[in-house]
Amino acid sequence: MGRLIRLDRTGHTTLTEWSATDPEAHETAAAAFRRELDSGMLASAPQADGTAEVVRELPVDAELVVLRRPIAGG
Repeated sequence: MGRLIRLDRTGHTTLTEWSATDPEAHETAAAAFRRELDSGMLASAPQADGTAEVVRELPVDAELVVLRRPIAGG
C-alpha cells in the first residue's frame, strides 16, 4: 500500500493511498500528486538505504511519497 503525504504545520497530512494492484487507485493518487507538484511542491520517496530520491512521477511500488515546499532563502 502506497501513501502520499504532504508535510505541513500539523506535521503531515495524508492526501491519498493506493495499491500497486489497483490501477484506478494509482491513477487517482497520480492526479493528486501532479496537482501538488503543479502548485510548487517537491516530492521524494524514501529508499531502503535511508536516503530519499526526488521523484517527478508517482512510483507505483513506493510505500511512501513525501511532498514538501521548497526551502526558501538565498
